[in-house]
Amino acid sequence: MELIPHSQDLLTDLESLILQSKRQLATAANATLTYLYWHIGQRINQDVLANERAQYGKQVVRSVAQNLTAKYGRSFDEKSLRRMMQFAQAFPDEQIVATLWRQLSWSHFKVLIPLKDELQREFYVQMCRHEGWPVKTLQSKIDGMLFERTAISKKPDMLIKKELQALQETNAISPDLVFKSPYFLDFTGLKDTYSEKSLEDAILRELESFILELGVGFTFVERQKRMIIDGEDFHLDLLFYHRKLKRLIAIDLKLGKFKAAYKGQMELYLRWLEKYDRQEGEETPLGLILCAEGNHEQIELLQLEQSGIKVAEYLTELPDKQLLKQKLHSTIEISKQRIYEQTEMDADHAKE
Repeated sequence: MELIPHSQDLLTDLESLILQSKRQLATAANATLTYLYWHIGQRINQDVLANERAQYGKQVVRSVAQNLTAKYGRSFDEKSLRRMMQFAQAFPDEQIVATLWRQLSWSHFKVLIPLKDELQREFYVQMCRHEGWPVKTLQSKIDGMLFERTAISKKPDMLIKKELQALQETNAISPDLVFKSPYFLDFTGLKDTYSEKSLEDAILRELESFILELGVGFTFVERQKRMIIDGEDFHLDLLFYHRKLKRLIAIDLKLGKFKAAYKGQMELYLRWLEKYDRQEGEETPLGLILCAEGNHEQIELLQLEQSGIKVAEYLTELPDKQLLKQKLHSTIEISKQRIYEQTEMDADHAKE
């Protein structure tokens, strides 16, 4: 139907109100359902635990499911009830759940419930909440082992809890929640032999994919950033800005293994950026050296963290998922052991 003249603004406002109301109704309905499912799971768990007989638990869940399904439909079948029980077990604190169901849907929780490791689950909860991931993105992050690849997973459990708590309470995100290793660069299509320039060109061709792999908050600034130092030209491969960290992020691409000489080169870039490019209100720039392979002992001895430098591996071809999982878990255990040993040494020196 043709609009009466000058009524377009009115129509636009009314449509906006209707859509906003529908979104609010959907959010309220999701919160109500999630609240219901948590209480159902908790109530069944209380009954089963009070009886202390496994056989009773199986029988009561089956019996209750049959009755509820007959009255209220398949949403309350035995499989669904067991998921609700797992939900209440995985998230036992009602106050935390009451906060989360305003931000995460029941579909989010269904993806999170199967995660057995408490810290891993809390990482995905907080990152999903903080970055507003849809369910599909959350599942993709879990399948891509984001937690195992993120720098924070290499820290002792107490430090992981502390950083996740800070993210929960103040939305303060740390570099260790941003950077990871390895980065999956399979979107470049590069295989076997290639040059650093080929890698850089491939990344820029697929810049959107690269930024998605880097994570939320990264904005591309410049390629081959030119720096004139003592009359000599230097060029940084890629320069990004991270909005949440409020820092410039210098990225240098390297073929092969990490070499100690890369540290001095990156330090030069970072100090130049701090002197000439850093804006008022920004934090000190950080550097990311992307290598095909890390030399872990060299990286540890160079104490790169003190210089604001991260070293990460990249993969242009993804290996078997199980092999990658084993490698990541091994790396996490080795890193945690090194941190523990360093902490013990520091404590011994403090006593002397």
